[in-house]
Amino acid sequence: MIPYSRQNIDAGDIQSVVDVLRSDFITQGPLVPEFERALARYCGAKYAVAVSNGTAALHLAYLAAGLKRGDEVITTPNTFAATSNMALAVGAKPVFCDIRPDTWNIDESKIERLITVKTKAVVPVHFAGHPCEMDEIYKAARRRKLRVIEDACHALGARHKKSRIGGCRFSDMAVFSFHPVKAITTGEGGAILTNNKKLREKILLLRNHGIQKDAKGFNVMTELGYNCRMTDIQAALGLSQMQKLDKFLRARRDVADRYNRVLADIPEIQLPVELPGNYSGWHIYVIHVKNAKLRRPLADFLRKSGIGVNFHYPQVYSHPYYRQMGYRTRLKNADIHHAACLTLPCYPGLGESDIDRVAGLIKKFLLSMRKSL
Repeated sequence: MIPYSRQNIDAGDIQSVVDVLRSDFITQGPLVPEFERALARYCGAKYAVAVSNGTAALHLAYLAAGLKRGDEVITTPNTFAATSNMALAVGAKPVFCDIRPDTWNIDESKIERLITVKTKAVVPVHFAGHPCEMDEIYKAARRRKLRVIEDACHALGARHKKSRIGGCRFSDMAVFSFHPVKAITTGEGGAILTNNKKLREKILLLRNHGIQKDAKGFNVMTELGYNCRMTDIQAALGLSQMQKLDKFLRARRDVADRYNRVLADIPEIQLPVELPGNYSGWHIYVIHVKNAKLRRPLADFLRKSGIGVNFHYPQVYSHPYYRQMGYRTRLKNADIHHAACLTLPCYPGLGESDIDRVAGLIKKFLLSMRKSL
């Protein structure tokens, strides 16, 4: 079975974790701030705060931004549910903007028309690792004094306008995930990056139960916080993985390049694109099956043939929970994407022969469909 994605762990990663298990610190010790510094340095941001997972990172970023009940947050429906779920968690209302038909990222040209007096933030998601048009999004948000929080969980190592995602050149904060299928993994884990010292201090406080030391050195709780701390075990793995991040990115790009070559002559599918001025992290490789009725049969055929495929993503507003909340949203491009998307295997270590096998099976299936029509 070829999975749609998987982690890449070597002996050095394992040894880094073993070393921590034999040390004096296994929860939050000296390796957490070391990992934070490495992450901030790599992305070009002043500060990074490591947390327990990407969802916690979103939650704390929204709280630090001051989002609360009655506020609105403009975001994309083409994302994992956590992006909007955490807006709901702080009492805010997600407002969904349609996506572009090429990158399937939020359509920057449609954001301003959704802004109301209740809008407090814009949360673009770098879908599949391909950067959103952040310069345009930032301009639109700043004209209305809105916060910009990048959901960059797919995009560690990606670049926009020669700046690494996470450097927060066009945002107040950027959020990463280190789930096993991401660019690097800490098992579970996440981080918030920012260039704003006050936001960093707020996030640090929220991460640790709202507790800080007073003038006398006592731990005192000054506001309601959470336990969202990363462990030294996770940080050790993250530091080891960071050393290989650029190699992982090159490998992902090689996979995407080969797919682009071997799938280019199939008229029934639309391939993903990388817009000029952007450098994608290729977290996932997603095609569109132009005849949406063939998407599910093709997926079933590939799975029966030992190919792990997935669907990224059902529109958030289509989930039963959101329907029960009263969302009746219908967005043209998001609906097209939901019906047509198919995620193919993409990860470091995926061989050329594996990619060719996937492509050959896709061609075989679609050829059989042509003959039957």
